[in-house]
Amino acid sequence: MNKRNFLKTLGVGSLALLKPTLPAMAMPPLLPRQTGGKHRVWINPDPKDTPAALQKLYASYKKAGIGGIFFEADSEKHFRAAKQNGLEAHRWMWTMNRGEKELLQSHPEWYAKNRKGESCADHPPYVNYYRWLCPSKPEVLEYLKAQVQQILAKDYVDGIHLDYVRYCDVILPVNLWSNYGIDQSQELPQYDFCYCETCRKDYKALKGVDPLEIEHPDQSPSWRKFRYDRITHVVNTLAQVAQQHQKAITAAVFPTPEIAKRIVRQDWTNWNLSAVCPMIYHGFYRENVSWIGDAVAEGVKGLHGSFPLYAGLYLPDFHGSEADLKEGIQLALKNGAAGVSLFGKVTPEVLNILASS
Repeated sequence: MNKRNFLKTLGVGSLALLKPTLPAMAMPPLLPRQTGGKHRVWINPDPKDTPAALQKLYASYKKAGIGGIFFEADSEKHFRAAKQNGLEAHRWMWTMNRGEKELLQSHPEWYAKNRKGESCADHPPYVNYYRWLCPSKPEVLEYLKAQVQQILAKDYVDGIHLDYVRYCDVILPVNLWSNYGIDQSQELPQYDFCYCETCRKDYKALKGVDPLEIEHPDQSPSWRKFRYDRITHVVNTLAQVAQQHQKAITAAVFPTPEIAKRIVRQDWTNWNLSAVCPMIYHGFYRENVSWIGDAVAEGVKGLHGSFPLYAGLYLPDFHGSEADLKEGIQLALKNGAAGVSLFGKVTPEVLNILASS
């Protein structure tokens, strides 16, 4: 099940270890190779697709101004067909949310714990596949580095696209609260991660106090920053692997720097990336189309030109309105986005809108 299916379920749709308490060493951002297209799409490749059908499909993507595809599964057939049509082919990888059966069985100690002491290994929050690794554990970082190394070693892969590169949602988008009958006006302990022994020990070594001994840990700026820095360290270490392969590294992130930090502990403006794709899914936040422009402007301002931003748009949020989709794309571009990245059914009508934007 991919991340978008989670939303539908809810009713909407060997490098040396760096010190784990420090962010990875800064390096120049890796600029993605441009192929002339300014837009991107997220796709789960269908193994039943024929080569002829793929040639036709990807040629239509290229003609509409799409320059790259984030593939959620490895399919050499799809990757090579995309590249033959002048598109970049990137592997879309789940990062911190890893619920593979063999991993759960062999390394349950790698998983994050909430403020109640419950582990994602046997107490997944919200949905059964929410199994979050702890970013503080060196073994987790080595595991992720090996995954990225294996992916980028393939000649038909142009880059790595990180998804779920964050903590579990301590607060869901407001439009989803009713699906669980919960009010997340404040951070609830069962959704607040990570309080495992490694995180508590490392934070105490830095600040002299166990986060569980703080009266209101959800209100502690230094405890929040500690967790921002842990995810940043993971991303920037994986970026070093991408740099070694001279390939791009991008990420799907929450819609604005403020929202990302507040509800999933992502500090993505301080990551070393080739590009970023904030998921500006306006329907999830009960906002109208105009908010896309606001979110893009905030993200672009926060990045200070470090790397391009592609506004992630969730096609079902537009309810089939071609006028609204066109407005959303234009607002994104007007406010500084390098392009948009689409998730949903990319129809000929959608391609026509992209081509005219």
